[in-house]
Amino acid sequence: MIYVVATLMVKPETRAEFIAAATACIKETRKEKGCVAYDLHESVTDPAKMVFVEQWENEEALVPHRGAEHMKTFGRVVVKCITDKPKIEVITPANVTVR
Repeated sequence: MIYVVATLMVKPETRAEFIAAATACIKETRKEKGCVAYDLHESVTDPAKMVFVEQWENEEALVPHRGAEHMKTFGRVVVKCITDKPKIEVITPANVTVR
């Protein structure tokens, strides 16, 4: 299991356009093989900060996702809406024993 956390800073005047495009992208991404969860979150302290939290069965599932047509469409909107390069982290659960 892997997770992807993608943080984007969105221009206030493009927020509605960004959310509309993200909604369409999320709908299609959730249908992809290997996608366990794919959600968009917004910061409660910074309205410009939008965070995707994704859960995938494995890293191999990301390969077709990155090249999917809906990702390309979303990418064309994102470049107009963000103020800086997205911060994308791929993480895995820590091997921690909790008693």
